[in-house]
Amino acid sequence: MEFKDHFSNQAKRYADFRPDYPDSLIDWVASLAVRKETMWDCGTGNGQAALAFTKYFSKIHATDPSKSQIESAKPHAAIEYAVRPAEDSGFPAQSFDLITVAQALHWFDFDRFYAEVRRVARKDGVLACWGYGLCDVSPEIDEIIRRFYTLKIGPYWPVERKLVDQEYKTIPFPFEKIEAPEMAIERDWKLEEFLGYVSSWSALQAMARKTGEDPLPEFGAELKNAWKTVHRVRWPIYVLAGRVN
Repeated sequence: MEFKDHFSNQAKRYADFRPDYPDSLIDWVASLAVRKETMWDCGTGNGQAALAFTKYFSKIHATDPSKSQIESAKPHAAIEYAVRPAEDSGFPAQSFDLITVAQALHWFDFDRFYAEVRRVARKDGVLACWGYGLCDVSPEIDEIIRRFYTLKIGPYWPVERKLVDQEYKTIPFPFEKIEAPEMAIERDWKLEEFLGYVSSWSALQAMARKTGEDPLPEFGAELKNAWKTVHRVRWPIYVLAGRVN
C-alpha cells in the first residue's frame, strides 16, 4: 500500500490547531498495559499522543511516514521520533507493552499493520486505536459545518475519510475487543480558533490546490453570525482496543 501523504503540506497547521487528547482517554489506555516499560505510538503525526503518555512510559517510540510531521513534533527526553511506515517499523520482535494509533488507523494497510503489531507486541501487549470525526457545537452551527463538510469540500476528502465518518465500525479488528468508556475531546473556542482547526483539514487544502479557491473565508463569514462568542466544541471519541496475545 503506497503512502498517501495528505498532511505534510499543512504539518505546522496540524501542530498548531489540532486538539490534543483528554486525560480520561490517556489514563484509560495506559491502564490497559500490564507493564509500562516501552510503547510505540504509530502514525504519531506531530506527537500529540506520544507526549501525553510520557507521564506513564519512560521510553516511547513515535513514528510517522511523513517527514514534515515528525519535524513539527515537540521534542521530549522520553520520546524517540522516526520516519517509518506503520506496516514495516523495523523494530525488534516483542518490543512493546502498548501500541497506540491516534486518528491514523484509517490510513493503514490493515492486514500488514496487524501482522506487524503481532510481531512487535510483547506478551499481553495491547493495541489501542482511536479517532474522532465531526464536532458538535450547537444546532445552528452544526448545520453550517455539516453543509460545508459534505457539500463544499466533500468531493475532496480522501476515500479513507469514510472510515472516520463511520466511526471505525467498518474497520476490521482481529483482536478481542476491550470496551472503552464514553469519552470526548472538548474545547472552549473562539471562531478564530475553530477556523484555524478547519484550515488543517486535508479536503480544504486539496480543494485549494485543485481549484485555486480557498473556501475558508466564505465559510468563516457564514459562521460569524452564529458564532458570536466562545463556544464549547465537542468531538466524541471512538476506540478500537484489544490485547494482542
